[in-house]
Amino acid sequence: MDEMPPPVPLTPKPNWWNRNWKWLVPTGCLSIALLFVVFITSVVLIVFTAVKSTDVYKDALARAKAHPAVIEALGSPITEGFLVSGNTNVNGASGEANLSIPISGPKGKGTIYVAATKSLGRWNYSGLVLETAATHQRINLLQSSTPASSP
Repeated sequence: MDEMPPPVPLTPKPNWWNRNWKWLVPTGCLSIALLFVVFITSVVLIVFTAVKSTDVYKDALARAKAHPAVIEALGSPITEGFLVSGNTNVNGASGEANLSIPISGPKGKGTIYVAATKSLGRWNYSGLVLETAATHQRINLLQSSTPASSP
């Protein structure tokens, strides 16, 4: 007589988590890390954009680009760097700014140092100098390099 083997018990199908955890966990961790990097990058970009949009930054950069001694030392065209450091605090018609602005030209690099206060809606510079990276020469951007003609 042929005996039939006993039926093999069916193993239950694993649930969704047991089938997919091997790709879900790394993907989830990578997504969280990516979101963190995007958040930090966004904050840094917003801060640098805010500093670069201030009047004192724009004025200091324009003075440096137009100053003959700076053009002689760094060459032309002069471009600003990305990593501006320092702080600005403006409250209506008053405020203060202390900035360090990296710039470069075909002949070299330098840093513009700005110290200014804003009073009655106008920026007054207590210091505005360019320090070249190679020689550490300081160029006062508040003084015109060409002598004024006497009347």
